[in-house]
Order: sequence, then C-alpha cells, then structure tokens
Amino acid sequence: MLLGCIGDDFTGSSDLGNTLARAGMRVVQFTGVPDAPALPSVQAGVIALKIRSVPAADAVAQALKALDWLRAQGCRQFFWKYCSTFDSTAEGNIGPVAEALTHALGLDGKPVVFCPAFPGTGRTICMGHLFVGDRLLNESGMEAHPLTPMTDPDLRRVLAAQCNTGVGHVAGATVRAGAGAISRALTAEAGAGRPFIIVDALDDGDLTTIGAALKDAPLVTGGSGIALGLPANFGCRPGNPRWMGQDGPCVALSGSCSRMTRAQVAQHAATGAPTYEIDADAVITGHTDPADLANQLLAQAQSGAVPLAYSSADPDKVADIQNRYGRDEAASALEAFFGALALALVQGGVSRLISAGGETSGAIIEAINPPSLEIGPEIAPGVPALRATPDLVVALKSGNFGRETFFADAAGVLEGSA
Repeated sequence: MLLGCIGDDFTGSSDLGNTLARAGMRVVQFTGVPDAPALPSVQAGVIALKIRSVPAADAVAQALKALDWLRAQGCRQFFWKYCSTFDSTAEGNIGPVAEALTHALGLDGKPVVFCPAFPGTGRTICMGHLFVGDRLLNESGMEAHPLTPMTDPDLRRVLAAQCNTGVGHVAGATVRAGAGAISRALTAEAGAGRPFIIVDALDDGDLTTIGAALKDAPLVTGGSGIALGLPANFGCRPGNPRWMGQDGPCVALSGSCSRMTRAQVAQHAATGAPTYEIDADAVITGHTDPADLANQLLAQAQSGAVPLAYSSADPDKVADIQNRYGRDEAASALEAFFGALALALVQGGVSRLISAGGETSGAIIEAINPPSLEIGPEIAPGVPALRATPDLVVALKSGNFGRETFFADAAGVLEGSA
C-alpha cells in the first residue's frame, strides 16, 4: 500500500476515496480498522472512522489504532482527512489527532500541512480564512451546525485553540509561485516554531501544486481536495473506476440539517416522490418503531418509487430538540434510529441506499457493517457511488454536497442508468 488514509467520518472518507480513484489510484475504503491485511493490489487504503464529534481522547485512540494498521501495510505516506468546512469542536478533534499522529510518526517540529480547501464544492482558503462560496465559513450556515458549529472562519485561530503546536500560514501568492516556493515556506514556518501550517488554495491548480510540494511529506492533513495532487507523486494517472450498476428497490434517508440538504428534501417531495418526516420527539421517547417505517418505505420502493425518510429540520427546531433532551442524547437517539432503519431496509431487500448527513451515514454504515466499500463513479463532487456488498450499493453524502436533485441523481447513478 502506498498511501494510508484516516477519515474522521464515513461521508468524508468516501469523498477522499472518490478523489484518489479518479486520480488513478486503486482505492479501498474500510469500515473501521480491518482485522486482516489489505490485498496487495490496493494502492490507497481509506479507514473510515466516526470520530468527528466524540471526545478527543477517544478520537486519538482510534486514529492511532488506524495508523498502526496502515504502517503495517507498508504505506509511504499518511493522510489525516477531515471535513472541507474544518468541522470540529473547541476541543478538537482535528488538532489533537494531528498532534498524536505527528508524534507517533516522529515528526514533532517538522512541517505538517493543513488544507481543507475543496474548490469543486465552493470551499476555498484565502489569507488563512475559509470561504464557502462567496461567504466566510461563519456566515455559510455552518455556524448553526447542531454538533460542530463553526463560528470563526480564521483556521489559524481554530486550529491553535485545539492544540499545543504553533500554527503558521502559507499565503496564496506563495502557492502560485510553485511547489519549490511552497516547500521553502513550509520549512521556514516550521523553523520559526509554527509547524502546523494552514495553506491557502483558491482552485484545483493550487491543490495540484501543493500536492507536488508534498511528495516527500510523511503526513498530510486536509479535506479530500488536497488529495488531487498526491497520486501523481506515486506515478498514477487519472482514470475512471470500473462500475456495474445495481437495480432493485431504492430508499433515501436524510438526517442532515444543512441548507442544501433541506433544499434537496423539498425538491424530492416536489417531484411527487413519497416522503416521510421522522418526528425527533417520537424517536427520542421511543414512540416510533424503525421496523414499521422500514415496511412503509419498502412497499413504496418495491413499486418503483424512491421514498425518502428524513429528520432534516431548520436550526430553530433542532435547537429546541437539543434544549429539551440534550445535544448528545438527541443525536445518539436519532443515529441509532437511522442505523436500525437502514439495517431493516437492507434485510428487507433494498439494493440501493442513499444517505444524507455525515453522522447519519456513519450510523447507517456501522449498522450495515460492510468490511469494505468499493469506490464507483462520481454522483456529485465529493460523493461517489459505493458498493457495500455484491447486492447493495450506497451513496453517502455530506450535508451541503450535491445539487437540489441529488436524491434522483444518486438513484440513477447507483442503478447505472445515469
């Protein structure tokens, strides 16, 4: 294995796998740390964890376990993958995990790049500040995220609050001066006591240049965008992954409360597709049975429709639920419900499953528990089709990814008809 990757959630891991596969690497995404060695043909292994919003100590422990397995596979370079909106709490987990990986690899004081930019989905970094489209991060809707609200667009401040390592910056003008200029700037920042370095990026060309500068870097951190430039360092060339679509019943599930996902839910309902709103109160108090809802969804799916069950709500409604039940308690109950619902759907014969939301997707994949996921074609930037078993294909979408027609788009790609 050439490149070993650790992802902090399941949607982000598939996003990274998609980027690497399109750049020509043979990629496998693993659900948690595997029990056995990878096949010799695998060039990039992506270990998908669910550690974005868990306590920092737990995130570090899981990441180090993943690192141990990847090192045993002979990886030449390691990648710590987090969200392109730098999703984290005040305590972490981006900084603490990065520090733990740095120490484990013997890189204390050496330059480590932090670059969550993903221009294909509107995430860019300018003067150390993260933009989503033409808005600063804290004005993009991420400030209202129910688990990891992002209220500061300055990534230097956000990262510095999470770790004890000095935080530096490489500006866009240096990036556009070429890979050599980037390398010299990284060395200078580390020499000045700022080895954790935010690097600006405005377009894919910047990311490719940064990737070239990181050819010999033992550890890279960022969103999937920065992976654009890494496969070429191993002699890989762009290509399309092989894919065979899957027919049969299709169901969509959504637990994301992002602006785009709410628009996608509304668009799907407007087409006349069956939609079922999941009552969070009823779930948390145990008055909704996932098996009953699964039977309703299966009946619609077997008739050829793409039914959607969703708990996506506006920020005020989410805040009310959290205030009454507690943030962690509400999130855990909904994730458990979605996991049980997904498992019942798969056991009932669903062969195409679409999920919106990082935490929701993590709960679903943990419940289904496929040992690995085969990367297929891209549905939307950052969202590939995935084969979980010989009879099941899935799409895992981060909240703000995809067009408003995403659910119909995903159903078509998973089937092989789009």
